[in-house]
Amino acid sequence: MREDFLHFIWKHKKLPITNLVSTGGEAIEIVQVGTHNHLTGPDFFNAQIRIGSQLWAGNVEIHIKSSDWYAHNHEQDENYDTVILHVVWEDDATVHRKDNIPIPTLALKTYLSPKLIKAYEALFSKSGKRFINCEKQISGLDSFVLKNWLDRMYFERLEEKSTLILSLLKKSKNNWEEVLFVLLLKNFGLKINGDAFLSLAQSVDFTSVRKIGADTLQLESLLFGHAGLLDENNTDLYFRELKDEYQYVKRKFQCEDSNAVRPAFFKLRPPNFPTIRLSQFSNLYAGQNNLFRRLIDATSIEELYGIFSVSASEYWDTHYTFAKESKKSKKKLTKKFIDLLIINAILPLKFCHAQYHGKEIESNLIPIIIGIKKEDNLIIETFNNLKISAHNAMESQSLLQLYTNYCLKNKCLQCAVGNSLLKGNA
Repeated sequence: MREDFLHFIWKHKKLPITNLVSTGGEAIEIVQVGTHNHLTGPDFFNAQIRIGSQLWAGNVEIHIKSSDWYAHNHEQDENYDTVILHVVWEDDATVHRKDNIPIPTLALKTYLSPKLIKAYEALFSKSGKRFINCEKQISGLDSFVLKNWLDRMYFERLEEKSTLILSLLKKSKNNWEEVLFVLLLKNFGLKINGDAFLSLAQSVDFTSVRKIGADTLQLESLLFGHAGLLDENNTDLYFRELKDEYQYVKRKFQCEDSNAVRPAFFKLRPPNFPTIRLSQFSNLYAGQNNLFRRLIDATSIEELYGIFSVSASEYWDTHYTFAKESKKSKKKLTKKFIDLLIINAILPLKFCHAQYHGKEIESNLIPIIIGIKKEDNLIIETFNNLKISAHNAMESQSLLQLYTNYCLKNKCLQCAVGNSLLKGNA
């Protein structure tokens, strides 16, 4: 038995609201279940319960066993002095408030329908399941319920990604352009070099970046140098040019020595080498005036593709690393890479910026995100096998949020899917 299941029972009144009897033999009638509290304190606030002939208004606390009241030290906490009913699965102890007055207790064990208990056990049983708890039932769920929940999952994911953005905003003293610089550079590093590129972005004085302006060579030298990619000795002419430029930039802007994490090359395909990504990033910044404003004002996926239509510097047409030549090819940002930047950096930034300024932007974001192809990975493929298909990036992002924050954590009772399945069996 799980406590959140008892919360579900109480919140959705999946038990008789009359003809209930406390463990002390008093008649109980539920007038109002109260408001579910997800913070500290009693589980439901402002409930109304008739106990005997007296109507009480106060709070309700829920536990698996009555003795959990003492295990959680509620008898010493004044926040629980207003509890009017203790709802439990099993009554194994008499519970008193801090003033030593006993609290009426309702034991649910004898009041729940066998059908609901069986549905609950089936949902959480791991027998024969390889992916998620509801994999045998989810395809039969009402499509309206599922769509509404997945729409919510996407915006919940945006809220989650806003945490880093707000942290960067606070650190930069509300400098949105600096936030964009840090966020974009992190996402240019993708999964393997994301943290290294984040440390690089935070090791660079953004005022120096702004002063460099449109000089691609200087920005590239600053990023390469701070990333530790110019530390070794190398006779390559472009390497020497970058290294000399880095020394000049350091002196000119009085840059402190970098403490950035050195990016990795191991396990990366050559197009994702940090040399290529940092050069592409430098050309993006040096080639754009008012990049932040252009991205914030963009209202279509086509505009965003146009902004990110950049390539690495000419040297990298024939190189992936210094000195070692390769077959000539323009190292342009691919559409797939730009899609990742839009999903993970630009749309969260636009969402966060609008919220910060008290503006509604959800309706502007949706046409952009649904214009991006769905992500292809094992999670999305497995949902597809369960007949839950993603047709665009909004739907694939929603499924990833659902899987990561609910399915993996067994939070079925906080999920509209699990709720709907149990309600249908109450």
